Amino acid sequence: MVEGLIGRKVGMTQVFAEDGTVTPVTVIEAGPCVVVQLRTRDRDGYEAVQLGLVDPAAAKRANKPMRGHHEKAGVPPTRALREFRVLAGGDGAEAPKPGDSITVEIFGDLPKVDVIGRTKGKGYQGVIRRHGFGGGRATHGSMFHRAPGSIGQSAFPSRVLRGMRGPGQMGHTRVTTKNLRVVRIDAERNLLLVRGAVPGARGTMVCIQRSKGAAPGAAGS
Repeated sequence: MVEGLIGRKVGMTQVFAEDGTVTPVTVIEAGPCVVVQLRTRDRDGYEAVQLGLVDPAAAKRANKPMRGHHEKAGVPPTRALREFRVLAGGDGAEAPKPGDSITVEIFGDLPKVDVIGRTKGKGYQGVIRRHGFGGGRATHGSMFHRAPGSIGQSAFPSRVLRGMRGPGQMGHTRVTTKNLRVVRIDAERNLLLVRGAVPGARGTMVCIQRSKGAAPGAAGS
């Protein structure tokens, strides 16, 4: 069994239960994906599968090396490639092979999943927005408003210590949101609805994988 899938964040909406409670959910178009390559312990030192996100327009953007890489598996070029572990299953299921299709149905028996994405980029920001500094006074002739303040010593050690919080690039980092409850699965449209928010803007690529502490069970638990 493959541990996860590649998907695309569609957006957020609400799901109403029978008792009237509202659950905020994120809609993810999970897959379909195809197995492009197998990683073996003898050749690569670890076991995993390389999945590709199926996209009809990917063939136009693929370069010659990517075309050759996909031709070895007998599949058309895909939009993105990511590796996932293969979990040992005791139900006698066969290991995936190049060319096999992996759909959102692999999350059918999971109550929770982890979603990996890249947060929205905010550009170069100061310490107030980036780290939540309080800033200085705004009146009475204050010349200290949004500056970081003292960042070093004048005597010893006369340098800025490593790890000092300061202005810089904010956002556009890889973030994992863990233990998101699976609310609903639409296998016909390859949609996965999870409770809460996931990193990234609408339309960005995310990776969905089995939560580390999640055991197979009812998806609504």
